[in-house]
Amino acid sequence: MDKLLALRTFVTTVRCGGFSAAARQLGLATSSVTRAVNALEQELGCVLLNRNTRQVSVSEAGRDYFERALAILDALDEADAAVADKADEVRGRLAVSVPVEFARRLIAPHLGELLERHPRLELTLRVTDEVVDLLSERIDLALRLGSSIVSDDVISQQVGRFRRWLVASPEYLARTPPITHPSALQAHACLQYDYGSPAHYWRFEQDGATLQVPVTGRLRSNNADILRQAALTGQGVALLSDWLVRDDVAQGQLQRLLPDYEVAPGPHEGTIHLLYLPNHRGSRRIAAFSAFLQGLLQG
Repeated sequence: MDKLLALRTFVTTVRCGGFSAAARQLGLATSSVTRAVNALEQELGCVLLNRNTRQVSVSEAGRDYFERALAILDALDEADAAVADKADEVRGRLAVSVPVEFARRLIAPHLGELLERHPRLELTLRVTDEVVDLLSERIDLALRLGSSIVSDDVISQQVGRFRRWLVASPEYLARTPPITHPSALQAHACLQYDYGSPAHYWRFEQDGATLQVPVTGRLRSNNADILRQAALTGQGVALLSDWLVRDDVAQGQLQRLLPDYEVAPGPHEGTIHLLYLPNHRGSRRIAAFSAFLQGLLQG
């Protein structure tokens, strides 16, 4: 029995929920998949998969064996990728976590360029506005907008900057008091990004002076485009990244307010960082994605 092949076959069968589905994914005959799992069970002397005429389920021993087999296969894949990273050609798996709207608007239109440039790169793009744990979620690279947490456990590389614009629709501005100074925002409905913290202020800077303005409003969200859509429909004033609302401002659907100020939500800065674990230092895959991203931001 080829033990490595048997492990991959068993793991794939568990993930796919059956022999036929696993066979399709592996490009094997169903009978071959069944024989491989049977041989593994015979060697171990226990049942890993419970079978009946309609379905396959994992036994208690099978669940434990699956987790251990998965860890072995992941370690082997990572070892292969680490060696491949030393080669001249960029190749292997790269799992990247990117905020939703940044991925949709800035990265997605140019993914073809990255994949054509590196034909042996296998990219998994995890799109989420949540902060992911690189180790537990098996993420190689995470893109963070705003302040980056400094930690000895994670390497942080700044790859760009952006500005935040204060915007509102012409319809909203027509029916509310004018906003000629940051303090005027205290009388307005402010659409706030939910950072998961109790801070409710926006920071304004001009000529070295800093002003913190408490803001209130009935809508908060951890998705920037929800706040953008609310601003477009006249629900209030939003503080959003320039790359997200630049087209809306150019088309007159949103109006930029107080452009002479640098604005930030609380302590969050306008920086773009890539985060990765120290064992990926020197990775050609990460260097390739970093170069790709910096090219987009400078373009």
